[in-house]
Order: sequence, then C-alpha cells, then structure tokens
Amino acid sequence: MRESLIYKIAEAEAWAAAESLGRFDGAPIDLADGYIHFSTAAQLAETAAKHFAGRDGLVLVAVDADALGDALVYEPSRGGALFPHLYGPLLVSAVRSVRPIVRDADGRAILPEASA
Repeated sequence: MRESLIYKIAEAEAWAAAESLGRFDGAPIDLADGYIHFSTAAQLAETAAKHFAGRDGLVLVAVDADALGDALVYEPSRGGALFPHLYGPLLVSAVRSVRPIVRDADGRAILPEASA
C-alpha cells in the first residue's frame, strides 16, 4: 500500500520558512493532531477541496515516502481510507518538488500533476 511519493498541501509562506530551517514541523492542524497529514496522489483532489477550498498562496509538496522511514504510518481517516501520517518533522531533504497551486475561474484548485 505504501506509495513512493506522498503530498502535503502547505501555505507558501510556511513552506518558505521550513526550507530556511531545513524542516517542516507542521501546520496548526498537524501540530494539534500530533502528526503531519499527507495525501496520496489519489487522495489529493479531495483533500484540496475539503480542507483548502478558496485558499490562495498554497504549494504542493511532493515527498519521497521511503525517505521518511518508520515515522510514516498509514492510518484510517476519511471513510476508512488509509492516509499517510508522519510522526516527526518533515526534513526538506526528503522533498522531491514544490509547486504552486493555482485556481481556475470557478475557484477550484488546479493541482500540478501528482509526480515529482
């Protein structure tokens, strides 16, 4: 079940700060839940619609899941689907790409192709 790439939608400003520190400790929701939320490629569009609707200034961070080791756990979430959760910081060295998320005329997120 483990994907080779997983994805984090983040605020561009927060991600820029993470890059300068070399690590991302999570968005407020991640910090509250005790782990960093990720999505697989198949889960990404629904995550964007459900949790980031109408928000601008976002980036899509593609992460090498294998580089996260045992701190990455797939756990049930929406509808029982298994979502990747990282119990620890996301080191920038595990990131394969960071791309901006833009919106179409109807306000829907246009996600970059889910690949590195």
